[in-house]
Amino acid sequence: MESEKPWDENDAGVLRLPSGRLVRGRGLRHPPDPTAPTPTYALYLLGRRPPEVPWESHWLRWPDFRLPADRAAARTALTEAWERAATARVEIACGGGRGRTGTALACLAVLDGVPAEEAVDFVRRTYDRHAVETPWQRRYVRRFR
Repeated sequence: MESEKPWDENDAGVLRLPSGRLVRGRGLRHPPDPTAPTPTYALYLLGRRPPEVPWESHWLRWPDFRLPADRAAARTALTEAWERAATARVEIACGGGRGRTGTALACLAVLDGVPAEEAVDFVRRTYDRHAVETPWQRRYVRRFR
């Protein structure tokens, strides 16, 4: 069944976590490849509610260049995304796909066992070398345990 197939790790934005989970990071200003599969679940990190999508999604209020408005809700949402990534195609996305998305992917890496002090470097090596854009986003990841 199409919805059960994992991401192709060679597709743009797909990050392989140490456990083998695959998560796609994306900037919403850049449409995905129309031939790529759609997510089965998405976590959108935006300052305002995103448009409706035909798959299950969750919106986390997270203004551009900032941190999540509600840290407890962010932890819950990121943990759910990490858990779902074991069996579903999970997409994490913000406007540009670097700062907030990179920060969230680094937090997923921490949940997956990457030491918090190494998670930003891990995401920069394996997802986008410009991921996690601000000093406070880097600090957020280091403190995400």
